[in-house]
Amino acid sequence: MQWFARKTRQDVWDEAIERPLGDIEAAERIRAICDAAAASAAGSARSDKRDSERYERAAKVAMEIAIKISDGLMRDDAVRRIVDLCMKANDLKTAQILFRAIHASWIRETIQRDHPPLAQ
Repeated sequence: MQWFARKTRQDVWDEAIERPLGDIEAAERIRAICDAAAASAAGSARSDKRDSERYERAAKVAMEIAIKISDGLMRDDAVRRIVDLCMKANDLKTAQILFRAIHASWIRETIQRDHPPLAQ
């Protein structure tokens, strides 16, 4: 009865990274993770336990990848995407911590415009 056996769906953030990522590949992977986890972040904001766990795993992996980006502007943009994900999940504490890590003033201004609670 293998037909009905449920295959576990692997999320993009659960995929193994076989080799070191370059800055561009890392930024693309973070973009893919944030896009894929957007629905889970919204579910997390509604206190859905399964979505909260998926969002937290996705955010953690995205942050681990962002740390390894050597180009400052690319890292700031990647962190901005993670901040957007955190705000969708109503995770203000994590979003504020990540917001402080952004150095590019124009990216900080964009985030402040999009998410006024972070400006405080």
